[in-house]
Amino acid sequence: MTAHDALGAPACVLLRWTSCTPDAAAQARATLRCALAELGYGGEVISNAVLAVSEFVTNAITHAVGPYEMRLRHTSAGIICEVEDRDPRIPEVPAFPATAPYTPVEENRGGGLEALCTLLSEHGRGLHIVHELTGGAWGFRGRKRVKTAWFAVSVASGGRGKGS
Repeated sequence: MTAHDALGAPACVLLRWTSCTPDAAAQARATLRCALAELGYGGEVISNAVLAVSEFVTNAITHAVGPYEMRLRHTSAGIICEVEDRDPRIPEVPAFPATAPYTPVEENRGGGLEALCTLLSEHGRGLHIVHELTGGAWGFRGRKRVKTAWFAVSVASGGRGKGS
């Protein structure tokens, strides 16, 4: 499932916020968790979606101007979550490694605390995390004055149903 496939599905606005909204990422996580639970999703699907939306919300607040909006599209194939900001520029997406993204390089071992801090840097890994969580089902759409970051969770990925 892609965002293009679900664009005909009606979008439900789950949350709107500005750069002055306190704890916007926490509000987005809680709101999405509740919405997905109401739709019958559970377990890993909710966990992965909540972490992915947290990355998108944090990126929007850090790198773009608001106001911001989080939407959810529900189709028979699954859901698409979108985070919209007011910066139409699509970010440069880093190349994703064929190996695990945070495997230490042998020649860098023994570098001490500085090397460890570099490996675990707070910046530059969010889209890699989203990519892993969504199996690559994510992206950006830009138009006129806005950009939308989206990710998809398909019914086939499991986690649907109250018992999941």
